Amino acid sequence: MKSASSSLNKRRVSIIIPTLNEEKLIQKTLSQFDKKLKDSLNFDFEVIVSDGGSWDNTLEKIDEIKGTEYVPDKITVHKEKYRQNISMGRNRGAQESEGDVLIFFNADTYVNDMGSFINTALRVLEDEKIAAIACPIYVFPEEEIFMDKLFHGTYNRYVELLDKFFMGMGRGECHIVKKKLFDKIGGYDEKLFAGEDYDLYKRLKKYGKIHFAKEMVVYESPRRYRKFGYARVFWDWYLNSVAVTFLHKSSSDEWEPVR
Repeated sequence: MKSASSSLNKRRVSIIIPTLNEEKLIQKTLSQFDKKLKDSLNFDFEVIVSDGGSWDNTLEKIDEIKGTEYVPDKITVHKEKYRQNISMGRNRGAQESEGDVLIFFNADTYVNDMGSFINTALRVLEDEKIAAIACPIYVFPEEEIFMDKLFHGTYNRYVELLDKFFMGMGRGECHIVKKKLFDKIGGYDEKLFAGEDYDLYKRLKKYGKIHFAKEMVVYESPRRYRKFGYARVFWDWYLNSVAVTFLHKSSSDEWEPVR
């Protein structure tokens, strides 16, 4: 019988990035998956961009880096008349995936060492009792201020405690989940315009542990916090989590994009 480790080393990882009007940051995000990284790893990975129907230059910016950086293996574009929410976008990317492990990144995120990040994820998921991984989130170091450190340091600790002692929790900037379990629970709930991250991990918790990986730090743009402030953002998160828990719907009719 093959060991879990040897089996995982042969797996394919699917990295899914939903986009909507991300012309400012998409090249920076995709540059993390260059050809050098792909050649250096002992497993295969694919990058899938799931675009929600951008009307800016997002797709053109992706096209510009062909031949210079690693380009997505697959690009899906929402062309229907109704507006696609992020749950739909992530599910659409997952439908195109071939990996055993799914990593969902927001389009305004990066990590310091992508190779080490993915290898750590695979090592953690060797444990059959673990269903998914949650990561600590901080803002881009070059844009970080004291309030960013205070809020995210506290909130990351809160997420860690929830994962360890209560329901599952994973912040939407990065979700890492076993594909078989993602499919088993039906992926993201497409009725949810917000709180879909909390809902996904709450349902995954029924099938295994949510591992909070302190070493797997993900950085995001502070754009939403700068526009609305932390009090407003946290209040929105709270209202949506309560609505999802007790009413099985979002309190927000949409999650306003900030670009």
